[in-house]
Amino acid sequence: MSRVLVLNGPNLGQLGRREPETYGTTTYAELVEQLRRQGREQGLDVEVRQTDSEAELIGWLHGAADDADAVVLNPASLSHYSIALRDALSFTAVPVVEVHISNIAAREEFRHHSVVSAVVRGTITGLGLDSYHLALVAVARLLAREADSPHA
Repeated sequence: MSRVLVLNGPNLGQLGRREPETYGTTTYAELVEQLRRQGREQGLDVEVRQTDSEAELIGWLHGAADDADAVVLNPASLSHYSIALRDALSFTAVPVVEVHISNIAAREEFRHHSVVSAVVRGTITGLGLDSYHLALVAVARLLAREADSPHA
C-alpha cells in the first residue's frame, strides 16, 4: 500500500470556523477523516498533518522520502512568499501535488502567484475540499503508472 502524506500549512486547522464563505463549513477533523477514508478506498495509506510553523512543514518535506511515496501539500499562505518552502520542495524526492481550497488567482492580488507551483508535479486549486480529493486520485494514478513503468 502506497503511503501519502497530506501536509497542511498555516491556519488550515481552523477549517469550519475560518471564513466559511471562502473555505466552507467542513471542519479540519472532518476533512482528515474524509481523506483517510478515500485513501483506504484507493489503496493508499494517508496520513494528514497540519502545522502553523513554516520550519515544521519544511522538516516534514525533508523527511518525505523516508516517510511517504507522495505528498499532497496545501502550503496555505506560505505558497505566496516562502522561498525556503520552495527550495525544500525543489529537492523533495517524491512527487508533490499542491492544492488550494480557494481559487488563488481570483482572490487578492498578493495571492495570485504561488512560488512553489514551479517545483511541484501539479497544482489543483479553487475546487473547495474537492481539490484534496482530486489530488489523491491524481497521486494514486501517478504512483500506479510509476509502479508499472519499466524504469521504476
